[in-house]
Amino acid sequence: MTPQQALALATGDGDERSAVLQAIVAAPDERSTRLLLAMKAEQVKLDPARQLLLIVDEKGQMQDALTGQVLAQPPAALDDVMLNNRLRGELDQALAVLQLFAPATTAERLAAARSLQQDAKIDYLPMLDMALSKEGDAAVRSELTLARAAALSFSPVVEQRLLAAKLLGASRSPATQLLLNQRLAEETDPDVKSALKNSLRSLESTLALGERLGALFTGLSLGSILLLVALGLAITYGLMGVINMAHGELMMIGAYATYLVHLAFRQWLPPSWFDYYLVLALPAAFLAAAAVGALMERLVLRWLYGRPLESLLATWGLSLMLMQTVRSLFGAQNVGVENPAWMSGGWQVLPNLSLPYNRLMIILFAGLVLGGMTLLIKRTRLGLFVRGVTQNRPMASCMGVNTARVDTYAFALGSGIAGLAGCALSQVGNVGPDLGQSYIVDAFMVVVLGGVGQLAGTVYAALGLGMLNKLLEGYVGAVLAKIAVLVFIIIFIQKRPQGIFAVKGRAVEA
Repeated sequence: MTPQQALALATGDGDERSAVLQAIVAAPDERSTRLLLAMKAEQVKLDPARQLLLIVDEKGQMQDALTGQVLAQPPAALDDVMLNNRLRGELDQALAVLQLFAPATTAERLAAARSLQQDAKIDYLPMLDMALSKEGDAAVRSELTLARAAALSFSPVVEQRLLAAKLLGASRSPATQLLLNQRLAEETDPDVKSALKNSLRSLESTLALGERLGALFTGLSLGSILLLVALGLAITYGLMGVINMAHGELMMIGAYATYLVHLAFRQWLPPSWFDYYLVLALPAAFLAAAAVGALMERLVLRWLYGRPLESLLATWGLSLMLMQTVRSLFGAQNVGVENPAWMSGGWQVLPNLSLPYNRLMIILFAGLVLGGMTLLIKRTRLGLFVRGVTQNRPMASCMGVNTARVDTYAFALGSGIAGLAGCALSQVGNVGPDLGQSYIVDAFMVVVLGGVGQLAGTVYAALGLGMLNKLLEGYVGAVLAKIAVLVFIIIFIQKRPQGIFAVKGRAVEA
């Protein structure tokens, strides 16, 4: 790049700048690449005589834009190089082309190839052909092929535009859909327009599949969260018939316990240990919520069994006390809990479908908690006592079961599971005093719909409501979807008051 080209790039009009950029892309070198990067970062200055271009680095040093020589006595007054939107876009595209040939990683070359698809030009065709001839990675070659097809779509030759229209149909990117719509609006040849329409239909069907799978995954994610929230409620409500309005606040306690562990790891332990703070946060959340739940049962709820209205009002009062306690200790503002590195990012299944790792981990965690609960209820002595008390409390007491102790253990267990739900929720959103209020109503709907005290019914109800809610949101919006789900539950309970799975018993004939 000559000094005249550099000055034209900085001070010329739009066409002159575009011509210089095309010349740089056709014959790139280290100096021109450095200058383009500095212009994009707005680090290029111009002396008052408009004869010298300088690059100001992060330390404030000035160096000649072409030679790279640091100036001992730079000019006192400097002018900024003005960038308009057109030049910014052309700079990005030129740097993307240069990135294909620079010593870059596979991820950088992949990003550069995808960037070239979004704003392709026929002028970049020779460079794309050269990059394709040198590229060895299959994924990068695939993206370069699509970028070349996008560039060919601007060709004046009908045959090349026809070939480009057919090749673009193999893409699965939303950006390609915009390009196809643009080319379809500007195309005049009937054969090319027909090929563009076919490619557009094929791409739309692929993108629609990604959107449907995304809605299903979102519904499954919501269902797994509802399952975690409702599992503990299914135990306490099913065993003791207590409408625990403080269940959401027990989740909040688990979330704040996670926050405290996260804070301790961040401040007092080596940074390399931070990614493992959940190993300690999970038992801390369970024990904190279980301890609060046991205190609630021993001090308040044990005196209110068989009195549903009084127990409802008492737990509602307890929920207000817990929220105010948390506000006094941590403040009314939400606090953030950082994800470990292994839960950050997502799995890119399709170009328009990314599955976040934190949501995938919550789905897996919900399955593990459900499996542990099933084993505890079905295979342990405590589970046997819980099932006995649930089915027939007087008979269990006559058989020597300490029903008061079972009530405490069961309530602590349900509260601990609520704490685990709070720990999981801290990984997908902020933690605040009102965290539990967003889920308590949905949790009760899940328990009632599934059948009181029925784990299988809780699973079906949680996953079903999560899926149904997210699928309806795509058609009628979030508010109407909530209303439709509520109407469905009301109608279902009218027809089947005991829920999906009714408690088994014997009918006694007179």
